[in-house]
Amino acid sequence: MDGSTFRVISSPGPDPRVASPLFVLVHGIGMSHRYLARLHEALSSTAPVASVDLPGFAGLPKPEADHGVAEMADALAELLARLADRPVVLVGHSMGAQWAVETARRHPALVAHVVMIGPVADAARRSVRAQSLALALDSLVESPRANAIVFSDYLRCGVPWYLTQLRHMLAYRIEEAVTELTVPCLVIRGGRDPVAGREWCRRLRDATPRGALVEVPGRPHVVQDSAPDAIAEAILAHMTASLSHPGSR
Repeated sequence: MDGSTFRVISSPGPDPRVASPLFVLVHGIGMSHRYLARLHEALSSTAPVASVDLPGFAGLPKPEADHGVAEMADALAELLARLADRPVVLVGHSMGAQWAVETARRHPALVAHVVMIGPVADAARRSVRAQSLALALDSLVESPRANAIVFSDYLRCGVPWYLTQLRHMLAYRIEEAVTELTVPCLVIRGGRDPVAGREWCRRLRDATPRGALVEVPGRPHVVQDSAPDAIAEAILAHMTASLSHPGSR
């Protein structure tokens, strides 16, 4: 895969003999699979799950060439083709939502469903200063556990790679990319998330051909860690609704 190194943490699901879609969880900028672990566990009681550490993150080698959102999506698509023999449910948190959307946009045959949790970057706050302030505010309402994972993962990522990806994150227009998706899309945010605001998430929902929005009251940006069961239930419910009413929003 063009020299890119991934790490995959897999769970087979309750019954490997039953053919069900694979859930693939993608972390955000600076992060790793660790802050997705609780959601991974919640989903694995129902279906097979794979949490992915992307190249350059979580102590993995940095790619030789710069990887923008498109390049990372292409590398992720190669991995998906190896992980599953059917389209996957691609779940991305924060910048992971960008990589998930771009992968589905560029490689639609590989993705059956897109879930964007706390998607970035809000068009009204698309600057380093605004994003830094939002993250600082979020750290005040996250649990000690979540903050410990976030800050230690940032250290493992390193400043140069983080800043490189930050530039790509701010340049990517996710609100335009989602208009090209053909699969069902679910947007999820915590009710106290200062990074992915309510109006921004509504805008993304409305821009998708088959979108929905779920808000978990009282939860911050890393909502999948603080409310994993609620997130898993929302994802599974939206999948069921999409299958029952394939042409509806």
